[in-house]
Amino acid sequence: MNNTIKFFVFKNISGERLDIFLSKNIKDLTRSYIKKLIQQKEVRINDIVTNLPSKKLRYNDKISVNIINKIESKLKPKKISLDIIFEDKDLIIINKKKGMVVHPGAGNYENTLANALAFKYKKTLSNINGELRPGIVHRLDKETSGLLVVAKNNFSHSELGKQFSEHSINRRYICLIWGIIRPLKGKIQTLITRNKKNRQLMTVSEVYGKKAITNYKTIKVFNLKNIPKISLIECELETGRTHQIRVHLKFKGTSILGDRQYGKEKKKFKTINLEFLKHLNNLTGQALHAQNLEFDHPTKKRRVRFKKNPPDDFKKMINFLNKQGG
Repeated sequence: MNNTIKFFVFKNISGERLDIFLSKNIKDLTRSYIKKLIQQKEVRINDIVTNLPSKKLRYNDKISVNIINKIESKLKPKKISLDIIFEDKDLIIINKKKGMVVHPGAGNYENTLANALAFKYKKTLSNINGELRPGIVHRLDKETSGLLVVAKNNFSHSELGKQFSEHSINRRYICLIWGIIRPLKGKIQTLITRNKKNRQLMTVSEVYGKKAITNYKTIKVFNLKNIPKISLIECELETGRTHQIRVHLKFKGTSILGDRQYGKEKKKFKTINLEFLKHLNNLTGQALHAQNLEFDHPTKKRRVRFKKNPPDDFKKMINFLNKQGG
């Protein structure tokens, strides 16, 4: 069974090799398989077949990939509840819950945000990113909760995409981290690339990768008896690389509470407040939440701002730490 996936090249992608771009964006296919697809003339750029894996992409290029017998070809609508905090004729603002994948991929074809959107909105959303990603302009990691914008039409999708490309969309996250990040306020600017030892993870590189910029500031440091030092920080993204905040925090020598990929799976404590340990174990995934989203509305041409507080397990941990005298 074949499936066609479409992509739109934004400014920050211009100049990248076709095979590298596709291997980054079709996560369940190897780069060697993608090269074969290109060489077998299963890839088109602006409706023209190309067989050159090394072809450099240009701003506004439209790419279509015919994938043979690899992933499901049709998006299956599924009734899944969505926390919609705003909606008009152009866009939807959704508070994504932890544990929800944004779009189908290897091993998960039916329980994603895209499946839920297909059920609720049928085929009325933008189709710039193909049938498997209706209205999807950007994404959040599976275990990250918070605000995400969905485009209802191609014009809105294109306008929002330009803002992401130009870094004019303001995205602020809050998270609880182990220890204290130094300095308390700053900018982390590195290259981020896929981890050679584990392709599911990303890592900082001094040589190659995509530029990634995270601005951060410490909101509060909790220095409590029988509880490890913990900081509540805010991160503002200038770029939107895969796992960016988590990778940058690891680069700075810390990690997010509940992050089992970039933090220590089991943290050892000499002495520990048992109630704190209970709250820690009750965290469903990482304590990372996309709290603020701000951008220019694609048709109203005015700045719009949205805010959503973190989920209950995150709030309960903060409340507990505050009550302990933090």
